[in-house]
Amino acid sequence: MDGIWILLAAALSFGVTALLGKWMVPFLHKINFGQTIREVGPKWHQKKNGTPTMGGFMFIIGIFVACAVSIPLLYILAAESFSDILIRGQSLAKAVGGLLMALGFGLIGFLDDYIKVVKKRNLGLTEKQKLVLQFLVAGAYLFSLYLAGNTSSTLIPFFGAVDLGVFYWILALLGIVGLVNAVNFTDGIDGLNASVTFWVSVAFMMIAGWLRLYNISVLAAATAGGCIGFLIWNFNPAKVFMGDTGSLFLGGMVCALGFGLNMPILLILVGLIYIAEILSVVIQVTYFKLTHGKRLFKMSPIHHHFEMCGWSEVKICTVFSLITVLAGTAAYFMVIFGF
Repeated sequence: MDGIWILLAAALSFGVTALLGKWMVPFLHKINFGQTIREVGPKWHQKKNGTPTMGGFMFIIGIFVACAVSIPLLYILAAESFSDILIRGQSLAKAVGGLLMALGFGLIGFLDDYIKVVKKRNLGLTEKQKLVLQFLVAGAYLFSLYLAGNTSSTLIPFFGAVDLGVFYWILALLGIVGLVNAVNFTDGIDGLNASVTFWVSVAFMMIAGWLRLYNISVLAAATAGGCIGFLIWNFNPAKVFMGDTGSLFLGGMVCALGFGLNMPILLILVGLIYIAEILSVVIQVTYFKLTHGKRLFKMSPIHHHFEMCGWSEVKICTVFSLITVLAGTAAYFMVIFGF
């Protein structure tokens, strides 16, 4: 029975997101909310200059509509007993808190995008401004988890519950901000972020379903549906970009799924592509400074390196998605056999 609400969430999110594109893409064109392409990027990306940005609003609305319909139905109609209601209530608090966190990150992205569009340049908020706001949002989310009864214990496959004490909250704060920015770095070519995040969401949907954390499963299904709906408009050649509005929101959603399961350790495996993207930037910058101007990669983040090697955007999306499928499958079986 619970599977109905999960499918409903995915279908609603997909439908709303895809249909919104019929109105939002022309609207963004009309108000001249076009992306300014960085001159330091691949030269062939200059033809994308002016492509509408902030399209992330499409799946943000789709995901919220899907969750607003599916989660109450799941909570009220599918509960079999009073104790079941209490258990579902705990995961409900995590799901709602996760949605609000993702919205907070999306608002930061919107501010960044808006400044870029108004000033017609590819620079929005300063790095310091973004980090301060991101730490505030992440901190508020972790505080909500604490109020909802979350402890400093985290579940690790094959090890069970591990209490990290105060270090849990410190690592969680740094981990959320780091991963959200890693998801943001993944948004560099047509369809990449949405396709990778689709498979990340599917993996968490399956894991949450196995653990009977259906509110989190609904959240993951809605995210997956929104990503597919957006890909209709964002797959190469993209008619719209998600912008930081969308990429930071998706980063928040991915974190919400990992922490909603109380297994943030899985984010390292399931989000392998995100980690590779941000590490490639860190390695490139560090190597550049140590060698006084030499580069390890042709360009970072890593997807641009493969572009410079001659890979098409479609090939990069396909390979990165397949890697995510394998990583997600590994995480799923780790949970099945690890508890």
